[in-house]
Amino acid sequence: MQRRDTADVFASVAAATADAAAVFGGFALAKWMRFDGGWDWPFAKEPPASLAFYLYGALLGTVVFLLIFRALGLYVRPQLGTFSERVPRLVRSVALGILLSMALAFAIRTDPPYSRWVIALSSATILLLVLVERAVLFHLEITAARRSGRPHRVLIVGVDDTAGRLRNALEAEPRLRARVAAFLRPEPDAGAAPSVPAEMILGDLSTLRDRLPGGGFDRVVLTQTSIPHEQIVELIVLCDRHLVPFQMVPDLFRVLTSRIEVSDVAGVPLIGLGRWPLDLFWNRALKRAEDIAGGIVGLLIFGLPIAAAAALVRLTSSGPAFYRQERCGEKGRRFTLFKIRSMRADAEEETGPVWAAENDPRRTRLGAFLRRWNIDELPQFWNVLRGDMSVVGPRPERPHFVEKFREDIARYMWRHVSKPGMTGWAQVNGLRGNTDIRERIAYDLYYLENWSLALDFKIILRTFFARKNAY
Repeated sequence: MQRRDTADVFASVAAATADAAAVFGGFALAKWMRFDGGWDWPFAKEPPASLAFYLYGALLGTVVFLLIFRALGLYVRPQLGTFSERVPRLVRSVALGILLSMALAFAIRTDPPYSRWVIALSSATILLLVLVERAVLFHLEITAARRSGRPHRVLIVGVDDTAGRLRNALEAEPRLRARVAAFLRPEPDAGAAPSVPAEMILGDLSTLRDRLPGGGFDRVVLTQTSIPHEQIVELIVLCDRHLVPFQMVPDLFRVLTSRIEVSDVAGVPLIGLGRWPLDLFWNRALKRAEDIAGGIVGLLIFGLPIAAAAALVRLTSSGPAFYRQERCGEKGRRFTLFKIRSMRADAEEETGPVWAAENDPRRTRLGAFLRRWNIDELPQFWNVLRGDMSVVGPRPERPHFVEKFREDIARYMWRHVSKPGMTGWAQVNGLRGNTDIRERIAYDLYYLENWSLALDFKIILRTFFARKNAY
């Protein structure tokens, strides 16, 4: 939200220095382990070289790593998000650095040759040291950001709910070092959302020409783009004239901003939504391979628990052990979903299709336990193997609700561009059952826009600890 300032420059330099120390130390540690540690390695002996020889090699390798880290954006500041979200990129960066270092070791002929085993060992030592120093650096950066205050003042043109959410987001992220100083109404009669404090509204857009000079604003953000195009252009020009950076929240794409794609047809620019990651063939192949492996492993591990739970259901309540329900999958196609029955057999005879609620009276005593620990969902590994579902994805919804929400909720049907999942980004963040459907859609679309195997594994791990709204 702000220009690159001294704090960001210092953080980038600190990160590069710490990375250099970690990489150099990783090479040195690998050399010591190979030749000087007294360890009995199973691989063939190699003639040791002088310490200076390996230190020069480590120095060259460190330069290679720093160039790769810079090319992959590891020194761009501020870096937002959690440390766990950065780990996959760090692992990829170290792996690429090791590959290039090995290529250099083979390409540069020295006498004696540089030990390939030292480079192989350094893949583990460097990764370990880089992850440790980056974790420490991550917490130091957040601590420093919290202590430095919020010197960057943001003026928001807009008083809608988006403006309020933007203010909350800025307050929740100290590394941006920004705060909303004031709001302006885009039009004199524009109504303010409850999340926008009335005392922070200075006036309407017509007063900006007087407020911008000497106002001490470091950035202007337009959140309500319903104003005429000419006024938006005037706003951009006014900010440019006073050297104040300008940004706007795109109304048309709102949630899907990362998928905006610009193409050119005979000199005519076209803007639209780009492809989803899972539109790409190799991504879909990786996803399917993950699902096949996950389905097989899931049924092998949980086969006995599924059988035991089904037997207990039959013993403790009348009705079938397994529950079949029609759901909507990829591109809205319907399929039969399998679950262990956790409610009375006649649970919806009077109410029709409804979501489960907290302390739902329709649950059996055993069913409450099964739902609490997600055991009732385990038969869906069979749906995964059949290709109806994925291990990870937006949860499949019932046709009754799909028909209702496709008309009432913007972008709702986008969640059907891929296979639904046994677990998902919305679920591990507590958005399941009778929760805000719009917020769930935002989480589902975030997952589809940012899909990766690393994100899938992260969601799978978090599923074991996700208990919120599991009723």
